[in-house]
Amino acid sequence: MSVKSTIERLLSVRTASAHCDIPCGIYDPISAKIAAQTVQKMVLRIEALEEGSDHASYANTMSRYITVKEEHAETCKHELRILWADYTWPGTDANEIAAKFNAALKLAGQCKQTVSMDNAEALVAAVDDIAAVFWGTKGVEYSDPNAAARYGT
Repeated sequence: MSVKSTIERLLSVRTASAHCDIPCGIYDPISAKIAAQTVQKMVLRIEALEEGSDHASYANTMSRYITVKEEHAETCKHELRILWADYTWPGTDANEIAAKFNAALKLAGQCKQTVSMDNAEALVAAVDDIAAVFWGTKGVEYSDPNAAARYGT
């Protein structure tokens, strides 16, 4: 047994793991939205990629697109779980908000399992729906005026 683990055991030190260990109370669905848009963009790129004669280059690019799609779908899930679990959601119906998060989390999982623009677009829309409720709890009308510019072409 190490000295560190002995001290931690004697002092009953517990490891905290959270978005913010205090908690800070600063939440914003934008990180989930950016992750969802990245999934959408990778689906667009995967669908547009043509193999051509250089199979190795194609395989490399395709695997990179898939990796980014997978990572950002998981990031979206992570950010949504934090927002759902840590934010208090004042003035909302708990069952309704739970259903919204459940649907969005399932969509993120489907985006990992498939290459589907329909799923990717639905994920972005689900995150936007959650963002509208979130900002509504703060008395702010949700809009994402930079969404199209951020997504690009």
